[in-house]
Amino acid sequence: MSIRSRRETVTFRHPFHLRGIAREFPSGAYEVVTDEETIDGLSFEVWRRVATMITVPVEGLHGATERLSIGSVDLADAKAADAKVTDANTTDAKDRQ
Repeated sequence: MSIRSRRETVTFRHPFHLRGIAREFPSGAYEVVTDEETIDGLSFEVWRRVATMITVPVEGLHGATERLSIGSVDLADAKAADAKVTDANTTDAKDRQ
């Protein structure tokens, strides 16, 4: 079994929430790490996600960060909600012109 990690930067334009975490996070860029492992015994290579983690600021400690385990669907939902707010603000601005 092999394990690999993928890193990406996700940018939120607005404060956001993640399901299962009680606090709100500020807008900004966040590092997301996804760990995957191979599924052995197949005739071709297949990777299965085993963990998704996001690095966030620690509440009340300036400059400190922590890595939280999150669901990939919860991250996708937060990204979609952020995009929806951005789209709504753009539409509102166009309507005012």
